[in-house]
Amino acid sequence: MICAVPALMAATPAFAAVTVAGVKFDEAAKVGAGDTVLNGAGVRGVFFLNAYAIGLYLPKKQTDAADAYQVKGAKRLRVVVLMESPAERLAQSLAKGIEKNHDTEAMARLKPRLDVFKAALLTIGTAHSGDVADFDWLPNEKDGVLRLTLNGKKQGEDIEGEDFYQALMTVWLGERPADHALKAALLGQVKAP
Repeated sequence: MICAVPALMAATPAFAAVTVAGVKFDEAAKVGAGDTVLNGAGVRGVFFLNAYAIGLYLPKKQTDAADAYQVKGAKRLRVVVLMESPAERLAQSLAKGIEKNHDTEAMARLKPRLDVFKAALLTIGTAHSGDVADFDWLPNEKDGVLRLTLNGKKQGEDIEGEDFYQALMTVWLGERPADHALKAALLGQVKAP
């Protein structure tokens, strides 16, 4: 059984830092040359255990997934591991999340880059509690790249194409997200209990 614990986002002042499952997400982050703000944060649970806390950073706050995909500028998905997990499990889970939000034609376009992305994830080996993985969108003159870092160290190759970064975002913000309550938390739609 899989569950999510939503963050206490909507009741906090705009642009305030948020603590979720003991993990503090700063109110803003420098991503490459871009400034971002914390859009929302939440926890992904697996079998009643907290697997990871995640925060979404965007150039400006968005409450709609389509707007979050389309907003121009740097973006970050910050994942803080709460439960040790082999990187292979994470790679499979993220690939499955992308696949369930895209049709066959879209997956054919994404597949070569998805393979590079999975290879980058596998360089992690085992994700340990407290590890911080950043999935950064770094725009450039052409388009931009997705860069994966673990505890500040780059993992694997950068992956070109904003369409791929948007595909990654669908894992949590898509029509078939990992968890609907977590999606609402990342979009800052959740009211404090």
